[in-house]
Amino acid sequence: MKKLSIILFVLLSAYGVFAQSFSLKSVLSYPFPSQLVAAPVGAKIAWAANEQGKRNIYVAQAPHYQAVKITDYSEDDGQELTGLSISADGKWIVFVRGGDHGGRDGGPVNANSSPIAPKVQVFCIPFEGGKTVLLGEGDYPVISPNSDQVIFTKNGQVMISPVDGTSAAKNLFYAKGINGSCKWSPDGKKVAFISNRNDHSFLGIYTDQQTPVKWLLPSFSKDNTPVWSPDGNDIAFIRTPGAGGETDSILTRKHQPWAIWTVNVNTGTGKQIWKAPETLRGSFPSIDGGANLLWADGKIIFTSYEDGWPHLYAINPDGSKKVLLTPGNFAVENIKLSTDKKTLVFAANTGKDADDLDRRHIYKVSVSQADMQPLTHGKGIEAYPVISGDIQTFFCLSATAERPLLPALINPGKALKLIGESLIPNDFPLREMVLPQHVNFKAADGSTVYGQLFSPKKAVKNQPAIVYVHGGPQRQMLLGWNPMDYYSIDYALNQYLVHLGFMVLSVNYRLGTGYGYDFHKPLHAGAQGASEYQDIKAAGDWLARQPMINKEKIGIYGGSYGGYLTALALGKDSKLFAAGVDIHGVNNRFTTLAQEGRKPAPDAALAEKVAEESSPVSYVNTWTSPTLIIHADDDRNVAFNQSVDLIKRFEDKKFDFEFLAIPDDTHHWMKFSNGLKVSEATADFLKRKLMEKK
Repeated sequence: MKKLSIILFVLLSAYGVFAQSFSLKSVLSYPFPSQLVAAPVGAKIAWAANEQGKRNIYVAQAPHYQAVKITDYSEDDGQELTGLSISADGKWIVFVRGGDHGGRDGGPVNANSSPIAPKVQVFCIPFEGGKTVLLGEGDYPVISPNSDQVIFTKNGQVMISPVDGTSAAKNLFYAKGINGSCKWSPDGKKVAFISNRNDHSFLGIYTDQQTPVKWLLPSFSKDNTPVWSPDGNDIAFIRTPGAGGETDSILTRKHQPWAIWTVNVNTGTGKQIWKAPETLRGSFPSIDGGANLLWADGKIIFTSYEDGWPHLYAINPDGSKKVLLTPGNFAVENIKLSTDKKTLVFAANTGKDADDLDRRHIYKVSVSQADMQPLTHGKGIEAYPVISGDIQTFFCLSATAERPLLPALINPGKALKLIGESLIPNDFPLREMVLPQHVNFKAADGSTVYGQLFSPKKAVKNQPAIVYVHGGPQRQMLLGWNPMDYYSIDYALNQYLVHLGFMVLSVNYRLGTGYGYDFHKPLHAGAQGASEYQDIKAAGDWLARQPMINKEKIGIYGGSYGGYLTALALGKDSKLFAAGVDIHGVNNRFTTLAQEGRKPAPDAALAEKVAEESSPVSYVNTWTSPTLIIHADDDRNVAFNQSVDLIKRFEDKKFDFEFLAIPDDTHHWMKFSNGLKVSEATADFLKRKLMEKK
């Protein structure tokens, strides 16, 4: 009997170890939701879910909000779903399949290496489910207010199709340039659009086949972001300077001017109603949604960074009585306007908890007064809010430190009602996730650096550690699952690295968002001095000072801009960073600064020198730490040549390194299997170099 008890004890112990173990694939198996949209009528929503590369559209509606899949794409083929919208009558969903909308070229993607060329196509499907109908090749669809037609762009021209696809799509009109940013008039009888002509752009109005396109206030500037007034008589738009001008200093920071104009569609008369302050903070906001221009109930809404934080403002259509709607030291993003045009809903990194600086919660505010109210709170992450057509029901995407993102119904003052929770696989290791903790420390120049520390549930002495560096760089990593798909993958990998026994420090370095203008737009950053690298080195030094950390076993990894800073770390500070993974990083920041027909900048020579000193390839001779280089060769964000060039320099130096090349995929791992392969390679490399005894 004693022997049997011992056997049972051993088996139960083994089962306990097994139960607490998980694979990288299991922690990446979540059904990532995106493109959350609400119907203009009723209380119903739709979203796209990426389930291990199988991307489909789901819907849910009152009263039960059960997630229902209405498409049937069953392969991990790298074809993303974007452009979701629901018709005004709530009967149709229109979407785009294909492309890479996170890259500079949104054209077709062949991540599956298919012998049949893929396309970017517009589809429609009934909200209640049914046959998926192809409307045509193209992108950026907009359903008419009458719910009967869809316009979209193809090769720079505007197409039109019946919403049900009963007849073939055709050109709506012809106009020179690359035409887009299409907006139907409220009555569905006209279309406003922007014609981009390289160094300038025009705002145009299409009425019908017999009426010439009407160009509104044409100038030598760049016009963009048209929005109709609710009565359809006027349009507001953003105007920025055209290209050209005297060659100016490269290293000197300059104000980027912009202004809001309005124009009467019938008479063609208009004026500038607001001009941004001529300060650095008053420059055109490089934030989520840019200016976020909206025409609300008697107000024009926009975002500005002028007080040091990206906030919502309201002005009268004549430019008078500007009101700051969201005062405080926080950022606003994911802004949506209700269908009655009276209420704005948005995400912000503020709340009752000091650590909400590293979270997102949902707020609402009236378009005419600063009466901001919280709709969510707590230790979760809530983003991408939408308001249903009944004006009373709010939805968002919700996550926690342990649970990945899901759509949710917001019940102010109560717990969120999760939608589609059953889509999370049974083997997802929910209970094994650790809670990251907010930390901050100082860089060499005294600047504050922010981060989240992932610690194993059972700490041990001489623990190896990893510095994780996000990309962007205009991003902020959070105290939970990130609402951006690229960073949700990295969050899962960080959790897995902790599971392997690493301490992981995710660094929010200067250039990132969420901490104000001066943090977002620092001096001497990037190719102008890489001042942000101080924050990465500070993170490594901070880890090295922690009593449980083995300072000889600190690694680093990051992708895109994070790959750039990882490469700088390995090149400049191999003694601190013992191994690293550079994932599609910018390794060479040299640039040809001279432009044909223009004088060189007065500081061109100095700028070239600073760019050289800011480039990882300049430190190959001091680069001694083991390195893994990863890149996909259809990258539309960072040229594959950036890794080819670095690897050639390694080969010339006879430096031993490892590599992983991914044919045909893009910057964003459009195939789940490729994202998994990259994460597995990263974890395996760091484990071999920093954990295994040599």
